[in-house]
Amino acid sequence: MKKIAVLVGSNRKESVNLKFARALEKLAAGRLAFDYVDLSALPMYNDDHMDPFPEAARSMKDRIEAADGVLLVTPEYNRSVPPLLKNAIDWASRPYGKNSWVDKPAAIVGASPGVIGTAAAQMHLRSIMVGLGTVLMGRPEVYLHVKPGLIDDDDDVTDPEAETFLRGFLESLIGWVSVEKRSAA
Repeated sequence: MKKIAVLVGSNRKESVNLKFARALEKLAAGRLAFDYVDLSALPMYNDDHMDPFPEAARSMKDRIEAADGVLLVTPEYNRSVPPLLKNAIDWASRPYGKNSWVDKPAAIVGASPGVIGTAAAQMHLRSIMVGLGTVLMGRPEVYLHVKPGLIDDDDDVTDPEAETFLRGFLESLIGWVSVEKRSAA
């Protein structure tokens, strides 16, 4: 079973994106092991805090490096990446020469009650992650428009078409984090 470090760009208790990540985890049960990385303990990125390197950042980097792949689950704030997620990305790229993102298989998803999902945020995030050297899965793209009841209180996806689409995404992710399959793509 492949291990996936999951970075959710919202630390809100009732986060739509955390609920979405849990629904994906449930759909992937037995095939992917999700490791949710707590981003709330990270200090705000600042080069003045490199020595000593913050323990929360070191722990996050270790978990990213130990994972077979990373799933970035992003909300959209003002048509861009939320600061919580961008802060984590910056910490994982440091210190200079020890970028945890290089050659790491990664995928991006996001959920929003808005009809365009998180398309604008994901566009920015794709640019950032490619620049940092991740091996970013290009498709399928997942911009989930969350309507009331789409994901129930047990983290089940209630719409059969959405569930089928998300299962397809997870199959692609499983293949993407497999070195042999990714190399052949």
